[in-house]
Amino acid sequence: MRRSSQTENVSKLAFLVNGAYVSPMGYRARSFARHLANSHDIHIAYRSKNKPVSTLNFLRFLFLRRPVLTYVFDMAYAGVLAAALYKVVSRNHVIIDTGDSISDLARSLGDRGRVGLWLTDALQHISFACADCIIVRGSYHRELLRDRNIRVEVIHDGVDVEQFVPHDASELRRQLGLDDVLTIGVVGSSIWNEKLQICYGWDLVETIRLLKDKPVKGILIGDGSGIVRLKTLCRRYGIEDKVLFLGFRPYEDLPLYLSIIDICLSTQTNDVVGKVRTTGKLPLYLASGRYILASKVGEAALVLDDQMLVEYDGVKDAGYPFKLAQRINRLLEQNISFRPLPRNIAVARDRFDYSVLSKRVKTLIDSIISA
Repeated sequence: MRRSSQTENVSKLAFLVNGAYVSPMGYRARSFARHLANSHDIHIAYRSKNKPVSTLNFLRFLFLRRPVLTYVFDMAYAGVLAAALYKVVSRNHVIIDTGDSISDLARSLGDRGRVGLWLTDALQHISFACADCIIVRGSYHRELLRDRNIRVEVIHDGVDVEQFVPHDASELRRQLGLDDVLTIGVVGSSIWNEKLQICYGWDLVETIRLLKDKPVKGILIGDGSGIVRLKTLCRRYGIEDKVLFLGFRPYEDLPLYLSIIDICLSTQTNDVVGKVRTTGKLPLYLASGRYILASKVGEAALVLDDQMLVEYDGVKDAGYPFKLAQRINRLLEQNISFRPLPRNIAVARDRFDYSVLSKRVKTLIDSIISA
């Protein structure tokens, strides 16, 4: 992407996206590039499925573009190794943007083995060693890294608030058989965690099981290895007709589909893995004006009203769905309206909109280049 003419004041930047064009990091990179286009000459490259080939392609891209600063989106091998190797040769600047503490996440997943964990630790070490600044997306993550003698800045997961304005979804609700029911939902990939025996969306299914005699339905938007497991659970619980699995939906369609959900769930484990996160879904839920029930962990605990926060214990809180069901029962009894919440939209606009985040990214980039 290049949207500005070359002038003495324009610096050439390379954005390396450890993901596809349609990945969350792809949208994040293009959102920053769009807002920085008047002040920087920005070029974006995306990772393919073949990661070793992507590393070489990234290196070739950097040698062709010769940026003064390389910005890596997500702490993953292809982008980090290419940026680090190019820095050795060119002595340019590097920023690495991560939403996870990758070593802690690898240990939580429990599927990488001793060699895999060593490689993940090595990747994190290389990232810290080569980066002029590490961008994290949660406040707690910044606190964890402050003692490592590296520069750390918080730039949250973002959203284009104007794109995610609430929609009139009454027709879509009718088509999906959601009239006269309270809808509870989540958006995101569901990957089965063999070690913990859970996946994204487990809390939704377990909560619907507890509320199966109430006028509620669950909605899961996304795909992944966990979906089959969740569907099996629904059959076992006799709630197949109470949970809709809508599959993957393009990013551009999410504003409409979010508007069919009355209550969005945002659940993070109460450990380092969960505490460091904002999660990309939270800003989307806020911008759409959704009512949110979130575990009292990470960035959600800092930005949401107390009435939307639910205590979560440890890594796998088996009692958490019961706590959610209690909250939802109270909301049903109060018969409240789930019209879009202006306060949540205002929080998204003030704290997570890409126009706001991009100003902070620009200030950071300019300070690094001019140092």
